[in-house]
Amino acid sequence: MRLRLGFVFLLSTILTGCLGMPKDVTPVTNFDLNRYLGTWHEVARLDHSFERGLSDVTATYSLREDGGVKVINRGFSREEGKWQEAEGKAYFVENDKTAYLKVSFFGPFYGSYVVFELDDDYQYAFISGPDHDYLWLLSRTPTVPESVKERFISEAKQRGFATEELIFVDHARTDPKQPVSSD
Repeated sequence: MRLRLGFVFLLSTILTGCLGMPKDVTPVTNFDLNRYLGTWHEVARLDHSFERGLSDVTATYSLREDGGVKVINRGFSREEGKWQEAEGKAYFVENDKTAYLKVSFFGPFYGSYVVFELDDDYQYAFISGPDHDYLWLLSRTPTVPESVKERFISEAKQRGFATEELIFVDHARTDPKQPVSSD
């Protein structure tokens, strides 16, 4: 029985351990999910294995029947010469007005998705994961004004992110229906 309780505790810690947020990151409040839905272009990110080598990355959010959010991440792999796509699901952690969600692409395993800055028109968003290893700048368009990039870098650096390691995403293929050349 003691071993079983220990296993349950360990499993629950593993499954929820990625739901924190980095120090000095605070989710946006008065968040409006309906305005956030739709397609966002990944302008910048910190490198991680599940997006390594991808260009033209987008994230598309829509409502799920169970009240959650359907997430479709898509990017082009030049190495493979084809588009890659992953489908996930997200749910609010606290309430639907706080931009702090848990997202899963792998069964019962969830990670934090924290919108810590969002402009009034919902045109760009600064996103963090559970720790300082995950950081994104998303935009409704493939490019953003230099002032938005500068603000993103400044705000992220103040919060302890390694902004010198940012990758600015190439969006040469913004239309996935276009034929792919073998560049």
